[in-house]
Order: sequence, then C-alpha cells, then structure tokens
Amino acid sequence: MAGQAQLKAGIIGASGYTGADLIRLAACHPGLEITHLTAGKNAGAALGEVFPHLGGLDLPDLSATGDIDWTETDVVFCGLPHGTSQEVIAALPNHLKIIDLSADFRLRDADVYAEWYGHEHKARHLQKKAVYGLTEFYREDITGADLVACPGCYPTAALLLLLPLVAQNLIEVDDIVIDAKSGASGGGRSVKQSMLFCEVAEGMHPYGIAHHRHAPEIEQELSLAAARSLIVSFTPHLIPMNRGELLTTYVRLGKGVSAHDLRQALIGRYKQEPFVRVAAEGQVPETRHVRGSNTCLLGVFEDRVPGRAILVSTLDNLVKGSSGQALQNFNLMFGFDETCGLTQHPLFP
Repeated sequence: MAGQAQLKAGIIGASGYTGADLIRLAACHPGLEITHLTAGKNAGAALGEVFPHLGGLDLPDLSATGDIDWTETDVVFCGLPHGTSQEVIAALPNHLKIIDLSADFRLRDADVYAEWYGHEHKARHLQKKAVYGLTEFYREDITGADLVACPGCYPTAALLLLLPLVAQNLIEVDDIVIDAKSGASGGGRSVKQSMLFCEVAEGMHPYGIAHHRHAPEIEQELSLAAARSLIVSFTPHLIPMNRGELLTTYVRLGKGVSAHDLRQALIGRYKQEPFVRVAAEGQVPETRHVRGSNTCLLGVFEDRVPGRAILVSTLDNLVKGSSGQALQNFNLMFGFDETCGLTQHPLFP
C-alpha cells in the first residue's frame, strides 16, 4: 500500500505512556492518518489537555471506545492494560488489522496465560491467530498477519540478545541469569503508591521476584529456539528514571565457545537489521545511548569466571520496547519501508 492514500488508524488507550509515544511517532509517518483516539476517564478531552507536549498536532479529541464508528478505519493500535485488550479487540469489526501492545495475545498457550495472569483467556479464537511481533524474527509472519501481539519491553531486550546464541548452541540454555532494570514508565500511567515520586526517587528495588509475567514470554521464545522447554532466572528492578531499560545477562559458554564467538554471532545476525546494533568492542551499552530511539544496543564481555560471559542489552522501553516496535510492525503489515517514521536518532544527554 506504500505510495497510496494514507491509511486511517485508531489508537485505543491513547492516554497512557505508550499511547503518547505512539502518537508522537505516528504523527510523523507519511502513510498514516490518526482518525480516532480513545481513552477511559479522559474521554471527551482534547489531546493537548491530556498531553500538552502533543497539543500542537491536528488530531481528534479523545473518545470512548464504544462510541467509535470503525467503518473507514484500516488499523487499530491497542494500548490498553493487560487483561482488558482481549475483550475489546474481540468486539472490533473483522476488517480491521490489529496491533496489540498489551500482553493479552503474546503467550501461545492459553493455559499458560491463565496461570500467569490469574484468569481464563476470553478470546481464545483470536489468540490462536495472533502473530508474535518480535519484528526481527517473525518478519514474514507479521507481513501477512491480521493480529500482531507486540512483545513486552523486557522480552524484546532479552530475546534480541539471546535468541541468536541459543539457536546456534553457543551457550548453555539451562544456565541463563537475567538481571533487568527499567525506568518508571514501564509501570504505566495509572496512579499507584509504589510509583509515587517518593517511592521511586533516590532508590532502587527488585520486583516480581521469581514470578514476573515477562518470564514465561521469554521462556516461550527461547524454548522454541532450543527445541525444548527451558527456564531462565529473571529478576527485574525499578530504577529512578522516566524511560529506558537495561539487561545484564550472565551465561555459561558452550564447549569450545568464547565470548568473542558470541559477539561475532550477534554481529552476523544483525548486520542487515536497521534497529539492532552491537556496540563497539569494549564499549558498554547505556540507556542514554538509545533514549528516544527504536534502537536496541547489545554488548558482549568475557567474564572473570572461566567459561562464562556477561551480555548487555539496552533499549527505550516506550519505543523499541513498545510503540516503536508496534509502528515497525505496522510498516511490515502494510508494505511500507520498515524504517518509515522510526529514523529518529537517540536523545543525548
């Protein structure tokens, strides 16, 4: 459809952090026209009232999802909280292509979803047709999909780092330890005591120890690459910054494999990818190196412990970890250049 009239897009859940970043990116996409913005308690408000930094855009006011006529809409981005997207998406007209930013369609097994999210999946017929939206690994499937489930931010950073190494049998898959850290925007925009300034600033803490819901998503994809079931040790931490995510991952090398081999494998896998880059040798990836961009930056280091390596992965949780990857998948689904609307360089400092 590239080169034709602009596609009409709706954004459900436009008043959240991911919704705001999606609007920011989509507003600069030459082939996309935002025709509907929906919100819950903010329905009826102008976009500039909710997000003053977007007030200069000529966009519709926020509406209730149930009030929208989707007849002339081509695609819907759904940025609702986990557990709410499935029913809303199931009620949408069949002609729409859907890009979901929640966790509702990421897990392929509905029983695993019920185990980790505490309730039965309410749209199993859609879950079966959903395509996992890790762009660099499911590009062909995404191109022909009607429903794409964008990965979580932690899984995106972890899988881009680990999938090539697992697929090539370069590391021991039963000994993977992921130490993850994210800024406060990863917790969403709703008011929670644990996200208040005084609860977050000047401190750092782990959360979801041994039961974070991104763990089964990471394990699902790594198990497919390893052709057997595996479990990883995954611990996220909240750090006092707005956006950004960094994973330090500890792995045991395969027999006869060096840290240099891991680095070369990642370079080889991503040399043609526009949004995944391996840092220069000896350079440590930092969140400030990717802030505001759709880039995931990787690093590989030899551990002092013989036979082990330390891997680093960083991305902006609201861009490559969410809205940017959603727009990247939109480009594939509708025939645009994959980088369209996503060529912004990182913000520094």
